[in-house]
Amino acid sequence: MAIFLTKESKVLVQGMTGAEGMKHTRRMLAAGTDVVGGVNPRKAGRSVDFDGRAVPVFGSVAEGIEATDADVTVLFVPPPFAKAAVVEAVDAGIALAVVITEGIPVHDAVAFHAYARNHHTRVIGPNCPGLISPGQSNAGIIPADIAAKPGRIGLVSKSGTLTYQLMYELREIGFSSAVGIGGDPVVGTTHIDCLAAFENDPDTELIVLIGEIGGDAEERAAAYIAECVSKPVVGYIAGFTAPEGRTMGHAGAIVSGSSGTADAKKRALEAVGVRVGSTPSETARLVLDQLAART
Repeated sequence: MAIFLTKESKVLVQGMTGAEGMKHTRRMLAAGTDVVGGVNPRKAGRSVDFDGRAVPVFGSVAEGIEATDADVTVLFVPPPFAKAAVVEAVDAGIALAVVITEGIPVHDAVAFHAYARNHHTRVIGPNCPGLISPGQSNAGIIPADIAAKPGRIGLVSKSGTLTYQLMYELREIGFSSAVGIGGDPVVGTTHIDCLAAFENDPDTELIVLIGEIGGDAEERAAAYIAECVSKPVVGYIAGFTAPEGRTMGHAGAIVSGSSGTADAKKRALEAVGVRVGSTPSETARLVLDQLAART
């Protein structure tokens, strides 16, 4: 199985005709994703050729859903227009919206996340690499060739780069799904959402959780693991060498004292039985050790 995205998923791409949308739509199609259309009201009625496959362009998400039964949209929309694009997708009844765009104002993200929750649309992102279920579908910008085969590991990560690195290091084992939730201060799907989904996925044997300094998402995930997760979890926290009192990268929070530090998050996870690596490579070794111990 997989979580959130399967071979049956039908994908629209909002912003498909832009440079980034074109590039990554081609990659998604090459990975086997069923991209059924793009959305651009100025180019409605046309189609775009991707290596011999003609993908139609619709004037709205609602039009695309009516024509194709799409249930997923991937957004490559500039930040000023992202809120309206998400709201349009939600109003059309989309089940899953994957917001790749970075630089979206926080107040816009707060607004569209609340709107999506009230209308039962799952949002992944913003400022995220998307998600991939190897061998089934790929919605976003995760390079499919780093995880060419399905497997037993479920991955949830704040960091796109670390998503790619862990998938590469564990490529021989393979993944049920990998979800890059994004590292902005406000995101839709959380670590906890993914932990719950992986816990209920019979094909996921072990979960890898990648966090970052700042905020308390990892501490809340630790509390959830203690209460609700029976499968082994291996973790990594980016930012062990970060100086206190500075905002680092897209972690979305200032580290102050011990609050939000990598050490504090590591201690919270280890207190509930999660083994936490000090480097990505050590984290991969811990995963292999855990899997070997279960066979």
